[in-house]
Amino acid sequence: MADVKREIERKYEGTDGELPELVGAGGVAEVVDLGVVELDATYYDTADERLGAASLTLRRRTGGSDAGWHLKFPVAPGVRDEIRAPLADTVPEEIAALVRSRVRGAELVPVVRLRSARDVRHLVDADGALLAEASVDTVTAERLNRAGGTARWTEIEVELADGADPALLDAVEERLGAAGVRPSEASSKVAEALRLTGGSRARSGRAAEPVTAGDHVLAHLREQREAILARDPGVRRDLPDSVHQMRVATRRLRSAFRSFRSVLDPDATAPVAAELKWLARELGVDRDQEVLADRLTGALDALAPGQVTGPVRERLASWATARHGSTRGHLLGVLDSARYLALLDSLDVLLADPPLRRKAAGKPRAVLTRALEKEGRKLSRLIEAALELPPGEDRDHALHEARKRAKRARYAAEAAVPALGGPARALARRAKKLTSLLGEHQDSVLARQALRELAAVAHAAGESAFTYGVLYEREERAARRTEAALPGRWRKARSAFPG
Repeated sequence: MADVKREIERKYEGTDGELPELVGAGGVAEVVDLGVVELDATYYDTADERLGAASLTLRRRTGGSDAGWHLKFPVAPGVRDEIRAPLADTVPEEIAALVRSRVRGAELVPVVRLRSARDVRHLVDADGALLAEASVDTVTAERLNRAGGTARWTEIEVELADGADPALLDAVEERLGAAGVRPSEASSKVAEALRLTGGSRARSGRAAEPVTAGDHVLAHLREQREAILARDPGVRRDLPDSVHQMRVATRRLRSAFRSFRSVLDPDATAPVAAELKWLARELGVDRDQEVLADRLTGALDALAPGQVTGPVRERLASWATARHGSTRGHLLGVLDSARYLALLDSLDVLLADPPLRRKAAGKPRAVLTRALEKEGRKLSRLIEAALELPPGEDRDHALHEARKRAKRARYAAEAAVPALGGPARALARRAKKLTSLLGEHQDSVLARQALRELAAVAHAAGESAFTYGVLYEREERAARRTEAALPGRWRKARSAFPG
């Protein structure tokens, strides 16, 4: 079973292999010498080093107190999540799954072996509590996967103890700096090893500034593709908001294909768009359930005690838990499916050789503005048609369709911000507010459906359905309020569209 450790550390270039005096730095009362530990780590990647390109590191390490497989994800500068699994001859499945969206069908092969003599010191406070671990590492690197050599260097590493104040690292760094110790330019030992033993495969340099409409659209598409890949491990780990963010990226990609048809050939993008729609739908099963459960729980919490009759809270909790468990298992199956991995491959192929149309070479301002004008006209027709309908199922459906179009308009505006600046940013902001109002209405529709189902089950079990009726009536009033607010919200959004 894999476990997770949040790793907060800083690395420094070793000079003479000595650790400067650190007593007095940030509450350090004593430096405890624990001796030298021998570590032996083999790092794995694909032949074209996809993990390294995404700033991920995967290693099998022996020696020390945490021998095993370690997969590290960047969280912020100097902060990484380390996923650990027990020592085994091959990559454990729970680790392999977390890099599947990057690796796909490629083989993970050894790329670098690092052998380190780690001189370990514990920095403790006056009560003997651990503040941080400081070490001087003498590292020998050997390149394994292609022509290269060996390298040897010394570095200092300071890792914050669990629960310790991060300000300690600043105090220690100030003390190290006064002794002439500089922060390391390498983000990790393996990055330094690759640099010193022949370098990693050539990385694309900083992307050229977008010039044409096609440049802007493709930059947006690549950003969303990377967002899908980056969120995939979080979805597998069940991290908060990861499903939602991954779903948003799929929707933004699909929306861009449809909003910028003048830039990208829709016949070529349609198959990929269809698969993105499938993925968003699969992701939505779990996400929509989370949102609905939170909404119903919050509404129940807001009721007066006298309005709650029967085991409503228990039934709601078991309903939410059962649905989450079943949808989560299904979602993990989706992420491991051949269909999902084929979608990622098809995205790579499309972005490597994009099906650009003639207008892709045009000036971004003109081309993207026209695309936003079209989105505004289509949204206007849907909103106005929905408002003409009487309250009921037909209006609910029409407003849901308008909400989907409003999201597309918002995503198109966000994609156009680098080219159009303030006007696109203002449009995105207004469209987001409109989408939020329409989303509140749709949430009330789904909540009422769920409440009818829960009331029927409760009634069949001989329980009172009174509370479900109270909640239903409140949801119905909430829907009417959003419908009343819609014309004003739409007027503000419509004024931000060009044309």
